[in-house]
Amino acid sequence: MEKIYSVTELAKDLGVTPRTIRFYEDQGLILPPRAGNTRVYSHRDRARMILILRGKRLGFTLRDIKEYLDLYEIDTTQTEQLQLLQVKVRRRIGQLEDQRQALEQTVAELMDIERMTVEALAAKCKPAQTA
Repeated sequence: MEKIYSVTELAKDLGVTPRTIRFYEDQGLILPPRAGNTRVYSHRDRARMILILRGKRLGFTLRDIKEYLDLYEIDTTQTEQLQLLQVKVRRRIGQLEDQRQALEQTVAELMDIERMTVEALAAKCKPAQTA
């Protein structure tokens, strides 16, 4: 028998809040059935949530994640899904490389400013020289 989760159980299991899970439901990324008024989450919903959370952590948009998850339903061979993932991953790597380059430049500039500030303070704090 397949394990089912309440929203609270699933949230605790994944280390998120129930509100987070409901947000992804509202976005159409997971669609749990109801048992009466209670949503019940399956192993499949849990797996989808793991993919969603991983995608967000890696910087993918909800649109990217939804497109990826939707392809799983359409293409049982997962070929299209894997091809899309490859394209999205390459694009994301490019974005991160650009960010790394910008960050390295910013750090270098800040270190230069710090060096100039230390030198300026040292010059101001030197005792007056007598002739």
